[in-house]
Amino acid sequence: MSISLRQRSVLPGFGLTMGLTLTYLSLIVLIPLAALFLKSSTMTAGGFWDTVTEPRVLASYRLSFTAAAVAASINAVFGFIVAWTLVRYPFPGKKLVDAMVDLPFAMPTAVSGIALTAIYAPTGWIGRWLTPLGIEAAYTPIGVTIALTLIGLPFVVRTLQPTLADLDPEIEEAAASLGANRFQSFFRVILPTVFPTLLTGFALAFARGLGEYGSVVFISGNMPMKTEIAPLLIVTKLEQYDVAGATAIAVVMLMASFVLLLAINGLQWWSARHATT
Repeated sequence: MSISLRQRSVLPGFGLTMGLTLTYLSLIVLIPLAALFLKSSTMTAGGFWDTVTEPRVLASYRLSFTAAAVAASINAVFGFIVAWTLVRYPFPGKKLVDAMVDLPFAMPTAVSGIALTAIYAPTGWIGRWLTPLGIEAAYTPIGVTIALTLIGLPFVVRTLQPTLADLDPEIEEAAASLGANRFQSFFRVILPTVFPTLLTGFALAFARGLGEYGSVVFISGNMPMKTEIAPLLIVTKLEQYDVAGATAIAVVMLMASFVLLLAINGLQWWSARHATT
């Protein structure tokens, strides 16, 4: 069945709205990204390769991608629990808890970074209890993961809430009437239904973590080869007036992020199609 571009709509003027859409996306997304690639293209192929494969740069890639993936995975588990609690159970202070989920959105990232550093430092409220156990949170990759977990939680919770709200409890009752226990109901009924949405929340939290700077720069300690993230290295090169080197690192981060998000979206599409089938 073919779709006509002239079909009727509540808001008339497809040509005008489509033109404005493409213009806006070009100004906000396409042109800045094109400028990024053009600036990095001023380097020779050898210079580009040497810049993006320096040991310090590779270490920042590993930390950024690993910490973002771990933080997004943690949020996928506990974000699901938070969203499930907010959707399914009434309890005193529910609106307050629901509002707290959005705090990382509203709070400046530098403020959250300073707060986390004060709490998880060796003399902080939580850090003083971790130090005797041999666990150092602040100024280590663990601190970077904690910061990325904080800023990524709302993406998972807010993505899952509408899907969980639309999930009919009668489906679980039907599974129970057929002899399924709680674990079987969760893994065979609930999880397959919300899995595509859960992947979307994971991808959003992962992408947000890759580009995070403000909340990480304080708690990481910014030690090269140890706790230096890729966004910080980009800023460092810009401060050194190495614009081409900064854009080269940014291009690698952009391409790697695009490939990973494309793979996640493909898995999400396959999962949704499999669930429908």
